[in-house]
Amino acid sequence: QVQLQESGPGLVKPSQTLSLTCTVSGGSITTNSYYWSWIRQPPGKGLEWMGAIGDSGSTYYNPTQKSRTSISRDTSKNQFTLQLSSVTPEDTAVYYCAFLRAWCLELWGQGTLVTVSS
Repeated sequence: QVQLQESGPGLVKPSQTLSLTCTVSGGSITTNSYYWSWIRQPPGKGLEWMGAIGDSGSTYYNPTQKSRTSISRDTSKNQFTLQLSSVTPEDTAVYYCAFLRAWCLELWGQGTLVTVSS
């Protein structure tokens, strides 16, 4: 059974790069038709899909943030990472990593709150 765990700093300063890692257990991130995604929810707002990385390493991004977003993976550690550059307080949110099988959402991580503040 796949399990996900987000990790990373809870506080980031404006203009810096936010970096979060999702550690996957119970399944390989290179398994065919598996996709690994990042989703966030700002306080009082709805969910926002940020992007995903597929079994072959192909990446997919929300066009609204594509210029600031990078998703990568470390297959040796079975982890995938989100980097969001030039953050502002509007990037404050609970960030979730998620597992999709053939683009159908299967599982979320518990989420981690990232606050952007000086």
